[in-house]
Amino acid sequence: MAAEHGAIEARLSPFDTAMIVFSLVVGIGIFRTPAIVAGAAGTTTLFFVAWSAAGLISLVGALTFAEIGSRHPRAGGYYRVVADCYHPAVAFMLNWAQTVMQGASAAGVAFIGAEYLAPILLPAAWQSAHAPLVLACATMLILLALNHGGIRSGARTQNLLSLLKIAMIVGLAVAALAFAPRAAPAAPAAAPAGHWLARLAAALIPCFYAYGGYQMTMNLGADLKDARRWFPLAITAGMLTVVALYLLLNLAYQQVLGTAGVAASKLVAATLSRATFGAAGEVLVSLAVFLSAAGFVNATILQMPRSFHAMAKDGVLPKAFLRVNPRTQVQEVGLLFFAATMLLPAFLLGSFEKLLNYVIFTDTLSIAVVASTLFVLRRRHAGDGGFAMPLYPYLPAAYLLALLAVAASVLATAPALALAGVVILLLGWPLYRLGRRISGASAGT
Repeated sequence: MAAEHGAIEARLSPFDTAMIVFSLVVGIGIFRTPAIVAGAAGTTTLFFVAWSAAGLISLVGALTFAEIGSRHPRAGGYYRVVADCYHPAVAFMLNWAQTVMQGASAAGVAFIGAEYLAPILLPAAWQSAHAPLVLACATMLILLALNHGGIRSGARTQNLLSLLKIAMIVGLAVAALAFAPRAAPAAPAAAPAGHWLARLAAALIPCFYAYGGYQMTMNLGADLKDARRWFPLAITAGMLTVVALYLLLNLAYQQVLGTAGVAASKLVAATLSRATFGAAGEVLVSLAVFLSAAGFVNATILQMPRSFHAMAKDGVLPKAFLRVNPRTQVQEVGLLFFAATMLLPAFLLGSFEKLLNYVIFTDTLSIAVVASTLFVLRRRHAGDGGFAMPLYPYLPAAYLLALLAVAASVLATAPALALAGVVILLLGWPLYRLGRRISGASAGT
């Protein structure tokens, strides 16, 4: 059936949405960042303080975005709410940066997942420098095809990947705590260099990366049945699951390997699996990391085209992005465009690490702008009966300050990469002007 302009019908359940929240947050980060956090923190106490503080702040952020999504439950919510509260130009610049970052980040996550999968899937004769790239592209193409089949097909895939991921993380952590030998007590060490506040700030950066992603579920507001009622519950349930599993897995890391061992283990989950299961642990963690990567990529594919749909409604993207397949509810042009933003970085960049610092900086500033719209929405829609987060305005104000502090820390430690993110963000302005000019010319013909 031919695609046509149309509204997006609500087809996701609260459980679907909670699973999407979970997979948007739990990607590769929890298998890579603990070593960075432990190295920056320097002590066991500060290691857990960083994870707990970041989890608490992220939960406040989840509540902030839950209220924004509840008050503004429309497709393309991440873009639409900024355009409605501030200006379409600001919204376009943020979404331009997010589009580049999300596509490249998804490609990097798929690439890392493929690196873990290649040794256990491919015969030795096929192991080459290009094997992970081939597997990463194959993973993205398969997930794109599943999502092209319709939003329900994509949601079912998401639920399966999320449940498998929960089972693997819990199984690894519980087995390690129950059966793996504990790390020998460490000898007294010299005090870590730097003030504890500076070390905590450095440790929070990778923690915030690991907890990030929940805010993007705003783009699913129009796809959730009875969003005003269920969206806050779905996003909060998803984040509480993330925080609990992160703390459980980090406890297993620390108890089995010791804080110094965690800091020395770049692939800490693989090290933990070896200590718990022996040689079979390598296979187990490789599958877990690959499934985690696939879940993140699928969740990103599922929600990003909805942002393009909203941008096209405002005339800053071509009208082709408004086309919705009436049978599958898929925005096919948006899906194709996002596929390009994933597949091209897979060839041009080749690794997740190259994008990490400027992705965090730009994401943090973007999230702060979107979160600040809560204050505008409260003034416009006071007493409308929607979800209201507790302790307003103190909790959202504290959340904004925490985001700005993390951005400042990244700027101080990696200024060149942070500024590269700023350049990408500012490129959105001429693109916005060009898009408006083309849209105006098309309307006049």
